Amino acid sequence: QAQLVESGGDLVQPGGSLSLSCAGSGFIIKDYIMTWYRQSPGKDREWVAQITPYSMTSYADSAKGRFTISRDNAKNMVYLAMNSLKLEDTAVYYCFGGGHWGQGTQVTVSS
Repeated sequence: QAQLVESGGDLVQPGGSLSLSCAGSGFIIKDYIMTWYRQSPGKDREWVAQITPYSMTSYADSAKGRFTISRDNAKNMVYLAMNSLKLEDTAVYYCFGGGHWGQGTQVTVSS
């Protein structure tokens, strides 16, 4: 059964850093575009960043210069490194790829 499992969400102060992980099983992540989304309460799910099978990356304007998406094909994993976190980065972060969604991991930025 194919699935994605996110981890790494936490409570962090503004200006802090956090690294999210997305572990794939049942399918090979490197064959797909892998994407991070996020959803804040009362808002639509928002595209954050993506990485192609050739490791080309792209980012939402809100993430540019602060977030870095990467993949480890040997571990079948995708990561999202987040720096200079802001209050507005608070959301549930989801990993998507190969037609599969993860269950999400909560990131809370608060002082």
